[in-house]
Amino acid sequence: QVQLVESGGRLVQAGGSLRLSCAASGRTFYNYLMGWFRQAPGKEREFVAGISRSGAIASYADSVKGRFTISRDNANNTLYLQMNSLKPEDTAVYSCAADRDLLRTIASTLGSSYDYWGQGTQVTVSS
Repeated sequence: QVQLVESGGRLVQAGGSLRLSCAASGRTFYNYLMGWFRQAPGKEREFVAGISRSGAIASYADSVKGRFTISRDNANNTLYLQMNSLKPEDTAVYSCAADRDLLRTIASTLGSSYDYWGQGTQVTVSS
């Protein structure tokens, strides 16, 4: 089992940058595929980015491609999301999630594929 705690969310102006962190407990963080998801008020939760166990393979939603970068530090059990050129439509609660399925090699875009979730961190982008 792994516990996930996000941090780094805050109010930022459009065009600004933020880096979100997701600290994971346990000694097997490197075994999990990891993802970032977000949910805006009144909207469905959506996939933002995912990363393989080694960190070599990353995937992104079209809406954030070229602006966001997902990365992980397996030595320190931490997942990151670097967000640049933020837009008001990026405003949402951002959550990290861990997928323990060892048969999967690429991070899924489906929330149902993930077994563990953090509590989320609020990102608000003002225009």
